[in-house]
Amino acid sequence: MAVRQVASIHFKNFIAKNWSPNDPDESPKVLESDKAMVRENILGFIVQVPPLLRAQLGESIKTIIHSDYPEQWPSLLHWVSHNLDLQNQIFGALYVLRVLARKYEFKSEDERIPLYRIVEETFPRLLSIFSKLVQIVNPPIEVADLIKLICKIFWSSIYLEIPKQLFDPNVFNAWMVLFINLLERPVPVEGQPIDPEIRKSWAWWKVKKWTIHILNRLYTRFGDLKLQKPESKAFAQMFQKTYAGKILACHMQLLNAIRSGDYLPDRVVNLVLQYLTNSVTKNSMYQMMQPQIDILLFEIIFPLMCFNDNDQKLWEEDPHEYVRKGYDIIEDLYSPRTAAMDFVSELVRKRGKSNLQKFIHFIVDIFRRYDEASADLKPYRQKDGALLAIGTLCDKLKQTDPYKSELERMLVQHVFPEFTSRVGHLRAKAAWVAGQYAHINFSDPNNFRQAMHCIVSGMRDPDLPVRVDSVFALRSFVEACKDLNEIRPILPQLLDEFFKLMNEVENEDLVFTLETIVDKFGEEMAPYALGLCQNLAAAFWRCMASSETDDEADDSGALAAVGCLRAISTILESISSLPHLFMQIEPTLLPIMRRMLTSDGQDVYEEVLEIVSYMTFFSPTISLDMWSLWPLMMEALNDWAIDFFENILVPLDNYISRGTDHFLECKDPDYQQSLWNALQSIMMDENMEDSDIEPAPKLIEVVFQNCKGNVDQWVEHYLRITIERLRRAKKPYLKCLLVQVIANALYYNPALTLETLNKLGVAADIFNHWFAMLQQVKKSGARVNFKREHDKKVCCLGLTSLIALPADKIPAEALDRIFKATLELLVAYKDQVAEAKKQNEEGADDMDGFDADEEDDDEVDSDKEMGLDDEDGDEVSSLQLQKLAAEARGFQPADEDDDSDDDFSDDEELHSPIDEVDPFIFFVETVQGLQASDPARFQNLMQTLDFRYQALASGIAQHAEERKIEIEKEKSEKANAQ
Repeated sequence: MAVRQVASIHFKNFIAKNWSPNDPDESPKVLESDKAMVRENILGFIVQVPPLLRAQLGESIKTIIHSDYPEQWPSLLHWVSHNLDLQNQIFGALYVLRVLARKYEFKSEDERIPLYRIVEETFPRLLSIFSKLVQIVNPPIEVADLIKLICKIFWSSIYLEIPKQLFDPNVFNAWMVLFINLLERPVPVEGQPIDPEIRKSWAWWKVKKWTIHILNRLYTRFGDLKLQKPESKAFAQMFQKTYAGKILACHMQLLNAIRSGDYLPDRVVNLVLQYLTNSVTKNSMYQMMQPQIDILLFEIIFPLMCFNDNDQKLWEEDPHEYVRKGYDIIEDLYSPRTAAMDFVSELVRKRGKSNLQKFIHFIVDIFRRYDEASADLKPYRQKDGALLAIGTLCDKLKQTDPYKSELERMLVQHVFPEFTSRVGHLRAKAAWVAGQYAHINFSDPNNFRQAMHCIVSGMRDPDLPVRVDSVFALRSFVEACKDLNEIRPILPQLLDEFFKLMNEVENEDLVFTLETIVDKFGEEMAPYALGLCQNLAAAFWRCMASSETDDEADDSGALAAVGCLRAISTILESISSLPHLFMQIEPTLLPIMRRMLTSDGQDVYEEVLEIVSYMTFFSPTISLDMWSLWPLMMEALNDWAIDFFENILVPLDNYISRGTDHFLECKDPDYQQSLWNALQSIMMDENMEDSDIEPAPKLIEVVFQNCKGNVDQWVEHYLRITIERLRRAKKPYLKCLLVQVIANALYYNPALTLETLNKLGVAADIFNHWFAMLQQVKKSGARVNFKREHDKKVCCLGLTSLIALPADKIPAEALDRIFKATLELLVAYKDQVAEAKKQNEEGADDMDGFDADEEDDDEVDSDKEMGLDDEDGDEVSSLQLQKLAAEARGFQPADEDDDSDDDFSDDEELHSPIDEVDPFIFFVETVQGLQASDPARFQNLMQTLDFRYQALASGIAQHAEERKIEIEKEKSEKANAQ
């Protein structure tokens, strides 16, 4: 048997890996003749092999069906139909049919077409088999296995849409009669396992679960009139009228097991309560429920909310698992307690008038009986349920008279005393409830303070769940705290308890709570910054270790690891004005950065890059240890990290702009060469989308602006790849970035750049293309290109630099065009800056009033490229402009493919050497230099200007003088402030 099991696992793994290559261009790994042999023989083994091997075999069949059906395996459906008629083959046929139906469970309508044929071919026979199985008296357990398979087939077939064959009222009714029969029929007593864990997985309870699952799905998705399309309304009405009430009655009867203490699996209770919760909003269903609502509420729902024997066992034997289950969203999907809380919430939300008051009276009565009883007789578990109810109804009670005025008194009288209860679960529940109500207005500040102190004490509790619930309560109180003096005295003690807890529990919510504290206190966390980072780093390594060693565990360890890194970023941001602290923290974070900037860190790469960005930006200097990270990022960028290029851009910018000397001087490693290698590879890659390479021209800009006079040897290299990519670029935003590389090169060294453009034979084409882009406008008059302030400024500086060149470099006609284009650009820049300033004063969110530096390509490009969006289409201002664009041979005219990129502003905040350069002053001083060095040329230029351009030039000159005064004033104010 062991050999057979190993063989089945090996076979499953081989099929999964090799049957269908992931890459369509990859050559097949399994011969077609071998595939045919497998398909011919594999199905016969389903009924022959024991269950232990069947699971492996089933996975293999699933892989093959998902790959080959129907195209390469058209005979499969015939095999299923044929075997449904053979008594000894029914199980195998149902098993395969379940795999087949599941393939289409989540498919869209057009992809579900093969399913309709499957339903048409098999459902009549399936219904007949189902009917015979249900009618068997004292059925053996094998019958339950067959019925369960039929239920699963039906579930997959109706999950998204009901196949048209089932819209026949007689056919649908035949199925419903059988499902309701199974729902009403008690599960056989004989043969039920005693062990609760095995019992809930027993085949007959599985049948009950799947039956309820199906009926709930039909009710919530297809039986709700509000959700239905007009053509499906008739079906919804029929379902409501004929079946919904009958199912509700069965469900209410089923829940009586809770009153009598009989067994009911948690999942079944959860599903039944989901049905009842959905019924609360429907008048006819609620009327059916109403006569029994008190029994339902006080004898079924409330007991489910109370602490029970299973909770106690878990609390004592595995407190870590108790904590995990309490904060696991997946557990909530299956939990009777969560379903009970949802029912109460929906009941008081929709039917509160008749139910809220009596439910609160019930809760108050429990509080009273608890207070009056002696310590030995107090109903501790009922008090726990009552506190859970109060926490669950928090939002409703905070908004409803007369309760909202009584909440503070309720907390003081019934919640705060439980912080010192001798019963651990009540201490935990008190902390949780306090956290729910942290944001109410406390009339007595002492009550708020008392709660805070109780919660911090709870972080030292001997029971782990109390400590964890106290942390979450603390987060709410920190958020609600209006006066941080409430927390300051206990901050060191609080953080100490926090770190102890982080050593015990890997939970991302713990880290988020710490983030909240750091965020709230900001710079005041400086004395604790190093300790915080050390503890978070240690927690990060523990989380990574646990997620690596436990493949079966959920993602909580990985999520907590991400949370640790995010919390570290929050700390670094909070101490950004204290650069000396970064040097102290660096040794703690270096091991994380070194390890996680490799392929090991793909899941946390974005978060690690953010930390590198902070460390390289706020540290007084960039250390050699930090420089050792550069090669790691370059290696990742060249290998697998292109999706993170935009994130990698930020630290690379910091390295070049803040460590310019080291970037230029160091030859081992050669940072300049490695940057060139990466950017050349990316920009010349024909398979790389325009949006993927946008950070590349931004990085070239960083080099030219920060290394002025020191990278002449790279000018031609970078211009070559920029021009080559410009020929192929489609997205207007990328075209702008590429043209700005040329503008930056001109500002860096206009003579060298112009000489290089001429050498490459593209000077005329480039300038024609650039001027065409500058003049391109929409119908509204707004510019199509160079939308950001930064874009306009870069263009201004580049074009202005050309004006300073001698006459033999720039002919008179070219100078005239450059001069006019620059004037218009400066006016547009001036207007945009003024508008941004106005918006800032009005409280606008960002400088340009624009939303993002990027667009959603998929949503925008398709329609615009097809010319469907006239509103944002380009409007060329004259025939001459069309001619200019056409003259730019080898470059796509910018007016052909405007996909109306959003206006970009998210990197307006990035610092750059040109921040200190005022384009108006630079322009005026350059023109004055021309006037002084070549008066005749200057005079000729002025004579070619019409009245409009003369007025623009005069206005710019006047504005430059105003800017000089403003800049001097700003410098003076800054000096005085220091």
